Amino acid sequence: MMRSKMLLPFPPLVEARLLRRENRFRAAARLADGQEVAVHVPNSGRMHEVFDRPRRAWLARARNPHRKTPYDLVLVEGDGGVLISVDSRLPNRLFAAGLRRGVFEAWLGLSPQVWRVCPEPAYGAGRLDFLLTAPDRRWWIETKSITLVEDGVALFPDAPTVRGRRHLADLCRLVGAGERAAVVFIVQRHDAVAFAPHPTADPDFPAALRRAAACGVLVKAYRCAVRLEGIAGLAEIPVRLGE
Repeated sequence: MMRSKMLLPFPPLVEARLLRRENRFRAAARLADGQEVAVHVPNSGRMHEVFDRPRRAWLARARNPHRKTPYDLVLVEGDGGVLISVDSRLPNRLFAAGLRRGVFEAWLGLSPQVWRVCPEPAYGAGRLDFLLTAPDRRWWIETKSITLVEDGVALFPDAPTVRGRRHLADLCRLVGAGERAAVVFIVQRHDAVAFAPHPTADPDFPAALRRAAACGVLVKAYRCAVRLEGIAGLAEIPVRLGE
């Protein structure tokens, strides 16, 4: 597939061996020539499925040549050869790209050309990811990034998330005030067949998500078609909220 056809193309990538995580945002990797380099990890999640052992990975060179971490971690090869996109900042860009291509038209209810997109609108004490405005309606959107898949089920979060629970409460308040709101989970790998809130990583999150759904927040999940060239597309998967 050509890069121009990608929903979100990656920059040129360098293959490496991901060795270990050194702190929250820094890891070590070995390049093909044997050089060990510092790598920025653009994801604050625990990602045990990525850092459980040395793995094949793909890096992008940092734009700033003087940065202490000269590379960014972009992809990691998971079990079974699945490509995992690890940048937790990408779901916002993927949502915006999917919006332009009409991926969400069925539930947004209007064609992509109609929406005026406001990124990171202020609400309450913080911000949400998007406010979509049309002449006759508005949607408040929060996106969440997932890298963890177990037995085909994408799980969020992989660590306690007070911020994530606060976002759900904000969306509930918006719905209570007559607004439309949705939380969209983006699984940055292709092998998920369903999404569910993680039952143990944050014991309070599953109940918070069920409360949000019960109050009228739309819960959606999409898996990514990940290639070395970029994210090729988004496909909706079922949401399992549990009891």
